[in-house]
Amino acid sequence: MNLLISPRLPAATAVLSAVVLAALVALPARAADTRPESPNNKGVVELETGSSTGISVRIAEDLANIVDDGSTRRVLPVVGKGALQTITDLKLLHGVDIAIVPTDVLDYARQQKLYPGIENSLTYITKLYNEEFHLLARQDIKSIADLANQTVNVDLRNSGTAVTAGKLFSLLKISVTPANDDQAVALEKLRKGQIAALAFVSGKPAPIFRGLAEINGLHFISVPLRPEITAAYVPTRLTGSDYPGLVSQDQPVDTIAVGTALVVAPLTPYSDRYRNVANFVDTFFTQFQGLLDPGHHAKWSEVNLAADFPGWRRFPPADEWLKRNTSPAVALKPQDLRAIFSRFIDERQQATGGQPMTQQQKDDLFGQFERWQSGQLH
Repeated sequence: MNLLISPRLPAATAVLSAVVLAALVALPARAADTRPESPNNKGVVELETGSSTGISVRIAEDLANIVDDGSTRRVLPVVGKGALQTITDLKLLHGVDIAIVPTDVLDYARQQKLYPGIENSLTYITKLYNEEFHLLARQDIKSIADLANQTVNVDLRNSGTAVTAGKLFSLLKISVTPANDDQAVALEKLRKGQIAALAFVSGKPAPIFRGLAEINGLHFISVPLRPEITAAYVPTRLTGSDYPGLVSQDQPVDTIAVGTALVVAPLTPYSDRYRNVANFVDTFFTQFQGLLDPGHHAKWSEVNLAADFPGWRRFPPADEWLKRNTSPAVALKPQDLRAIFSRFIDERQQATGGQPMTQQQKDDLFGQFERWQSGQLH
């Protein structure tokens, strides 16, 4: 029986997010897998996550709970230290089989040629959820422009937040002094007024921001959704439902989101570790609907297992599973897609108090989506 792959994001939001160029990275070929096998390693898949201040550890726990059967399958979460280090770990560390990696960090690594050939050696199982860019500031900081020449914590060096914040401030032409403290340390410094703001990329609601409603003056500041920003990232919002007391119910905060992907190390085909990951994929995909049940993280509702990751190869067992089990999607007619897109833009501008877009501006933005879809935008 064919299985329907996960619920998709609302169609209009998906259209705008499609305009965003999903960018990716590259790693050299991995040395032969020489880790000795033993009965204790049978079925074990090591999954590297981000830090516990974000949500990827919780996502890994959800995966472990749904995949583990107590004897033949087990997911072992490993907390990583920065997204760029995670890419290195996938390439070089014995035992790290898969990892949750931000897509813009992959793009950065490829553009900077940090790991030549990475797009040929790493594969992906599926795109996952989006993680939101949070910018928490002191009371005197009213807009992102006020951060010029101020100290902004961007998490540890080589972290996903450091990469995203660096690109964002560059696009906005705002020069800041970056600090690289752990987020918990940075939050304490922000409370004391020692830094102007802290940036953090994490799925909402991020655990570190729980209980901040009582801290006088700290607030999220908006990211201006200029064309150069929306051409690189997905526009989104932080709402009062996400952060009660910290964000007003009637004044959501505009920001951007970064995609994530479940990436596979360059494993030797048909080796024990390769087969372990293949078995993980089969169970994960087959049991996916269970992750949408209450008790699991709400971000699973954003995941579409069949979504493509342009420029990257899907892990062959994942590709084969989808070909066997995915029902063909019904494509929207171009005029219907354009109408959905136009309506979304109008509603968003009205909700944010922005100036209505001209038809030409809408057509130009929709044209970006069409060029991305045809593979002309990179």
